[in-house]
Amino acid sequence: MLPTPLLTPPQARALLALLLTVISFLALWPITEQLPGTGWDKANHLLAFAALGACSRWAWPRAPWLLLALALLAYGGLIELLQTQLPPRSGEWVDLLADGLGALLGLGLAQLQRRLQLRVSAGRI
Repeated sequence: MLPTPLLTPPQARALLALLLTVISFLALWPITEQLPGTGWDKANHLLAFAALGACSRWAWPRAPWLLLALALLAYGGLIELLQTQLPPRSGEWVDLLADGLGALLGLGLAQLQRRLQLRVSAGRI
């Protein structure tokens, strides 16, 4: 018997769409006051993209991880490019690096969760 997933692919896709909307809004909205976050911009990037990475893996469990990682990195790159056109925002390479690391972290954690879930359902843990 296969384990019940944390989220079904349609649920994960809906959550991913919501996350993309919220993250895009937070990343592109003109800065007039302090936005919610961790207090450190790079941690915000890492955590946001970790959430996107995990949701992407749950949304498309059979997709190659590299394809998902590259898609998320392209999204992060697009945000950084758009921010160069939105003063007082600015695009930064270090932000893109944090995005990529976060995406890999989220993809990896979702894969680990899936493997553990399979082992538990098989009675090996």
